[in-house]
Amino acid sequence: MNVADNLSKPPVKKMNWDWVGVAPFFIFAIVFLFLPSLSIFYRSFQANDGGFTFDNIIALFTVRDIINAYKTSLQISLITAVGGAVFGFLLAYAVVLGGLPRGIRTFMSTFSGVASNFAGVPLAFAFIATMGNAGLVTRWIEGIFNISTRELGFSIYNMWGLSIVYMYFQFPLMVLIMAPALDGLRREWREAAENLGGNTYHYWRYVAFPILMPSLLGTMILLFGNAFGAYATAYAFSGSFINLVTILIGAQIQGDVLYNPGLGNALALGMIFIMGLSMAGYVWMQRRAARWMR
Repeated sequence: MNVADNLSKPPVKKMNWDWVGVAPFFIFAIVFLFLPSLSIFYRSFQANDGGFTFDNIIALFTVRDIINAYKTSLQISLITAVGGAVFGFLLAYAVVLGGLPRGIRTFMSTFSGVASNFAGVPLAFAFIATMGNAGLVTRWIEGIFNISTRELGFSIYNMWGLSIVYMYFQFPLMVLIMAPALDGLRREWREAAENLGGNTYHYWRYVAFPILMPSLLGTMILLFGNAFGAYATAYAFSGSFINLVTILIGAQIQGDVLYNPGLGNALALGMIFIMGLSMAGYVWMQRRAARWMR
């Protein structure tokens, strides 16, 4: 074989091993996300005797308790998403652009990272021990003003009390997401607005807020999904006193009286549909925001 024959041979393609790095992610997603979702979809059309039925899906739109559960879950999610977005944005603005010492920003960033993941039974117990019927703050108020909170009808074991509990991890999550977006506002944009005769109001109205709006709306959607899918915090905080979709699913799958796995899977299917819409909206908003932060 001569040199000409070697040159005429096509180059041997080397195997690309770059996909190995992302293989664990896809395996995790398939095993713990796609396969369970397919199982939920299949079992949503299963009756207690194992036969095929549409009754579980029909119940989502006809049974009053289920409709009220979705309504309450959506209300709490919207309240905490809007409240967390507004107050979290103000806190992020104070930390990033408020001229505070750098040590405070470091502290707030660390606290936000911890508090955004502090949920479940510990968070519920903390609020019960602080603001419950026999909580520390409740007893202080009763002792200082010589009143009875029970006679006044005060209770945190309702929709508004649970919303306050959810706010504890919604605020920090908003700060963590909005701080980089606020850092991305360039000084040249404010200078350009001032050179054109604009003041602070004009800068925020016509420059900063339009740029930040996709990030704000996308984060609100993320906060909505974060609250809508919460289960451990709500169950440990109120048990079954608050009618939420997540608690109702647990009652249908694990309960002794309301045992109906097919209906529980149908409820979960409805949640997956709502969460899917939320995540699609979040991804779309983040893509719009990324165009300005390049």
